[in-house]
Amino acid sequence: MADENFKTVMPKQRQRGPMGGRGFGGGRSVEKAKDFKGTMLKLLGYVGQHKVAVFFGIAFAICSVIFNIVGPKVLGQVTTKLYEGLVAKVSGTGTVDFDWIGKTLLFLLGLYLASSACNLVQGWLMTGVTQKICYRMRKEIAHKISVVPMSYFNGHSKGDVLSRITNDVDTLGQSLNQSITQLITSVTQILGVLVMMLSISLPLTGVTVLTLPAAAIIMMVMIHFSQPYFREQQQVLGAVNGIIEEDFAGQNVIQVFDRADAAVAEFDEKNDRLFISGWRSQFLSGLMMPLMSLVGNMGYVGVVVVGAQLALTGNATPGDIQSFIQYVRNFTQPVQQLGNVGNTLQSMAAATERVFEFLAAPEEEQATDAQVAKERPGLVEFDHVRFGYVPGQTIIHDFSCVAEPGQTVAIVGPTGAGKTTLIKLLQRFYDVDGGSLRVEGIDVRDWDRAALREEFAMVLQDTWLFNGTIRENIRYGRPDATDAEVEAAAKAARCDHFIHTLAGGYDFVINEEGTNLSQGQRQLVTIARAILADRPALILDEATSNVDTRTEELIQRAMDELMRGRTSFVIAHRLSTIRNADVILVLRDGDIVEKGTHEELLAKGGFYAELYNSQFEDAA
Repeated sequence: MADENFKTVMPKQRQRGPMGGRGFGGGRSVEKAKDFKGTMLKLLGYVGQHKVAVFFGIAFAICSVIFNIVGPKVLGQVTTKLYEGLVAKVSGTGTVDFDWIGKTLLFLLGLYLASSACNLVQGWLMTGVTQKICYRMRKEIAHKISVVPMSYFNGHSKGDVLSRITNDVDTLGQSLNQSITQLITSVTQILGVLVMMLSISLPLTGVTVLTLPAAAIIMMVMIHFSQPYFREQQQVLGAVNGIIEEDFAGQNVIQVFDRADAAVAEFDEKNDRLFISGWRSQFLSGLMMPLMSLVGNMGYVGVVVVGAQLALTGNATPGDIQSFIQYVRNFTQPVQQLGNVGNTLQSMAAATERVFEFLAAPEEEQATDAQVAKERPGLVEFDHVRFGYVPGQTIIHDFSCVAEPGQTVAIVGPTGAGKTTLIKLLQRFYDVDGGSLRVEGIDVRDWDRAALREEFAMVLQDTWLFNGTIRENIRYGRPDATDAEVEAAAKAARCDHFIHTLAGGYDFVINEEGTNLSQGQRQLVTIARAILADRPALILDEATSNVDTRTEELIQRAMDELMRGRTSFVIAHRLSTIRNADVILVLRDGDIVEKGTHEELLAKGGFYAELYNSQFEDAA
């Protein structure tokens, strides 16, 4: 008898926890300051994977700057030589040495060409490094998505995760490519120009250096005030993406319930915050350049005044003054670029922190000595299982049962009784809080996760199909299946007929949302996928809820054939679909209140009979 093989233990007296729930604040929580230094150190670890390319990139960048800063000094010598030649010609003591000037100008052209070539090479190298880092991060994020526990997505929207993969990684890539090169070239140019200016005139160098403290103060003030807005901008951008994705996916529901205005209002609220944070961050960072330019121009004016006096007293040549004026521009430009780099680093830090936060999220635990059952008959044991999604709020209080291989176990009960939760525990999407859950005598926490999930085929009420052909979607259950096996599974699921009515048949392409198939057709395809997988255990969670009565009867016959010899867990609200189950468990508030066969439970006239009869009251 099926009832003899199925053991159940009625729950012990329930322990009541403190009453209460999660509170909801009226405002947004204020996030603590992020670790800028720690983020940059982690990012340097990624950059360090490309030491050779970075080293040569930096070397070529430095060479480009050196060739460039020597140019004004050489040009100043040409100016001085030309001035002296003109004076000698006017006084009749000599002439202009055009031969020397021509050779020097050719040398100067060579310097600038070499500088451009080095700059081109370093750009090619650093772009390659940046794109490889972005490639690695996207790959790590994609892998991370597959190993984070299901509980993570309860507190993070899909749009937020998607924003980290797209917007944040793109921001990181663009900022990194600009900031590393500019940082190296700007520092090198400042030091190199400073040396060249000192070689020309100490007083003029002193006037120029006086502008540095003002520039440093401006930079630090702007970074201090704009950094929080850059961080908020990235966070709100993720929230905006989440709203857009939800509204797009639920457009039919929004229109049916006339909630378009409310959806737009919610989006506008987030969009306004994004506008404000974006405007403030860009405005404050945008002030940096004109203020730095003002400081640079003040230094330029000072150099012109002091230089004119030195030229009048004979302490500087016209070529020296010309060279120094060029060096002043070359000196203030990298200082302004450093301000830009500070601005870019803020945006990059905010984006990088979000990427590293996701990569640091907890992963599904995997035992170091994970086990795999040698045989796959399908024995499942629940032993005083207790579980709750939120600490202190238990959903499953004390659930115990043993499902023998080949049995069909139906789990019924009102909405919220804990039926689907049991299936999530069985697949180890969550771990039990108390007791144990064993498959083939091994606690699921000791199983290899991939091997455990290979024990089960699953059909859910919420169908999931990807953008691809019907053949590819069915074959997802077993990638090595032949076309003949795919079509056989489709016939068993009673979907072969409607597939042949579609353009292309099994090669008909399902769109991303699956909206070019009806809900019932999508359900049939997922059932065919489970049939093709041919696993020793089945999980059917409202598998026939979206099909008509006639199709349900056809599918039920196929399911009866499919479940023969396999351990099957069937969750159903339509109780007519589980009449042939070996044992029916009736759940109420996380406890088993009744168990037995369909006829036994009807004869008791208890809660199951009440549920069953209520489905026919309206019809009667």
